[in-house]
Amino acid sequence: MTLPMTVPAPGLPARVRIHEVGARDGLQNEKSTVPTEVKAEFIRRLAAAGLTTIEATSFVHPKWVPQLADAEQLFPLVSDLQGVELPVLVPNDRGLDRALALGARRIAVFASATESFAKANLNRTLDESLAVFEPVVRRAKDEGAHVRGYVSMCFGDPWEGAVPLPQVVRVCKALVAMGCDELSLGDTIGVATPGHVRALLSQLNEEGVPTDVIGVHFHDTYGQALANTYAALQHGVTTVDASAGGLGGCPYAKSATGNLATEDLVWMLRGLGIDTGVDLGLLVATSDWMAGHLGRPSPSRTVRALSHKEQ
Repeated sequence: MTLPMTVPAPGLPARVRIHEVGARDGLQNEKSTVPTEVKAEFIRRLAAAGLTTIEATSFVHPKWVPQLADAEQLFPLVSDLQGVELPVLVPNDRGLDRALALGARRIAVFASATESFAKANLNRTLDESLAVFEPVVRRAKDEGAHVRGYVSMCFGDPWEGAVPLPQVVRVCKALVAMGCDELSLGDTIGVATPGHVRALLSQLNEEGVPTDVIGVHFHDTYGQALANTYAALQHGVTTVDASAGGLGGCPYAKSATGNLATEDLVWMLRGLGIDTGVDLGLLVATSDWMAGHLGRPSPSRTVRALSHKEQ
């Protein structure tokens, strides 16, 4: 493929690691159950396309996220992938037990920057939820696992509106202090804008949270996900969450639309001359294949454009 033409921009990283969330965050609130074998094949195809970090599943109680009730069956089907990290989400000690028993060595916990979302998502206050995560993170680290801390509602909350930057920074610092190796700043309802992104990243740095432990997770509710990603790249962020085909939202925030599509991200990064290691053609084919299983077209603009050209 000769397009897009590569035109680098100054001050951007040479390489970006894409944290692919399609198999977990992308599928978790699909109403019809996706067969375990299809999920495993999806992960294998994503790996074949060059993605090296693929979030596999969540060890949450099945009644909360029925789509991911097959975590014990799924993880062994993909754990043999070479050169691929397979992070899994754990909500508590029991979830960590289940994950470690299957050999998972990349763990994620899911915090909130707001009281309202902590209550809706975790049924706890913000501080109570952090208290639950602390022993989980500590034990995961003791077991030699890498731990990622998700922080939801970093840029806005459907109940509380604007979220003060110090409030987000406080949660991020707490997660780092308890041992998280990496943070993912979530724009759960997609309301961030580039200046807001730069301001939060700068304040985190000022408060002692270095850029190299920060990843970003943008939703495209208002069409800002790529612009916000670009702002994060300008700040030096090199880890970007994205979902193949633009799958996913958030079951606890009804205004949340899909994640940033991995294909749209790769198209932009390719044009900027930033290496991702991803074969865009194989990735588009994978999202087309999954869209066929889900019975609807992919919302990714790049998938639609390239699939149309191939027809």
